[in-house]
Amino acid sequence: MPPPDVLPDAGVRPARRADAAAVADIQVRAWRHGYRELLPAPVLAEVTGDDARAAWRERWAASVAAPPTARHRVLVAVHRDLVTGFAAHAPAEDADHDPAATGELVALHVDPAHVRAGHGSRLLAATADLLREDGCETLVTWVFERDEILRAFLGSAGWAPDGASRTLDMGEPVRQVRLHTAIGPDPA
Repeated sequence: MPPPDVLPDAGVRPARRADAAAVADIQVRAWRHGYRELLPAPVLAEVTGDDARAAWRERWAASVAAPPTARHRVLVAVHRDLVTGFAAHAPAEDADHDPAATGELVALHVDPAHVRAGHGSRLLAATADLLREDGCETLVTWVFERDEILRAFLGSAGWAPDGASRTLDMGEPVRQVRLHTAIGPDPA
């Protein structure tokens, strides 16, 4: 496979309602692959089962068709018209961030069959570009503390922990850390 920067017919575009099934399917496959050692097995089975997949399709369709604000967006990575990944972002919701100046990367997933082809990087860059156009200076996201792959990927793009953490109750405690990166205009 060619390097990511020369992958022919690859790009990022706003998601369409018709993409909701592909987005939900990618989410389920990515979670099953990437979270199998991070989440309790019963929880993972519940959020990636057939009923959950159908619910995710409906939620993604609604998110694309009727987002809460113009700053809530879903983007898809495509290669030759095949949806290979997606990202969703919104104004930051954490009380210690101004939602006018901080965006939140809510989801970033690439189909496990299409990783390491530049789709994640393209989605991340497009997200930062759109939020910068909206006036955001900072981008944050919550990641599982033990998700070394995502943390390394984001770290290579300039993200770092900002000191915030939280523990989710999933039948057992699952810890997340918040990462951040500056996306404001370049002072030069």
